[in-house]
Amino acid sequence: MDFEAARIKMVENQIRTTDVTAHSVLEAFLAVPRESFVPADKVRLAYIDEDLEIAPGRYIMEPSPLAKLLQLAHIGKEDVVLEIGCGCGYTAALLSLLSGSVVTVESDEELAAQATQTLSELGYDNVAVVTGPLEAGYAAEAPYDIIFVNGAIEDVPEALIGQLREGGKLIAVVGYGNAARAIVHVRSQDAYSKSDYFNAALKPLPGFRRAAEFVF
Repeated sequence: MDFEAARIKMVENQIRTTDVTAHSVLEAFLAVPRESFVPADKVRLAYIDEDLEIAPGRYIMEPSPLAKLLQLAHIGKEDVVLEIGCGCGYTAALLSLLSGSVVTVESDEELAAQATQTLSELGYDNVAVVTGPLEAGYAAEAPYDIIFVNGAIEDVPEALIGQLREGGKLIAVVGYGNAARAIVHVRSQDAYSKSDYFNAALKPLPGFRRAAEFVF
């Protein structure tokens, strides 16, 4: 299979056609070998235009919404990025090309080990993979310019907002199914503003379910 041709087709047919025009984002998708991050038995499916399961209940995001969210983040070459939900490491590789450095958190130790190995073998040396609960982020390296949540969540924890630097942005898809929306939170002193952008039906990340409320 000609993976380079498949990458070009992905960018031209799946990403450009959904209003992704940021040159840096398009170049990142052309540069990162998506096939290197998927399980061996799914390599031939690496460039399909849908979510691809990489472990039970965990997915590599469909290219189009991922590209739209990265464009929405407006990541700069000096930015320090925290990714929530490393998974296989594919999004971390994209972020590494867009930013100055990336810390990516993964709760599944096996996925974290696989991502660390793949990222190292491919030379993405400005990425650090750490393990821990996704909803806690990684306060040890805070504050961050960008926090990128790699999957749908039900609620944005205050712990994550608190790890943004002044003027920093958190990009997340909040809600599940077709009603979920891409939201950007911007920190300003001890408060934050929130802007709503577009619908994005993503697979959920573990650990972000809102606590059940008792009704009397």
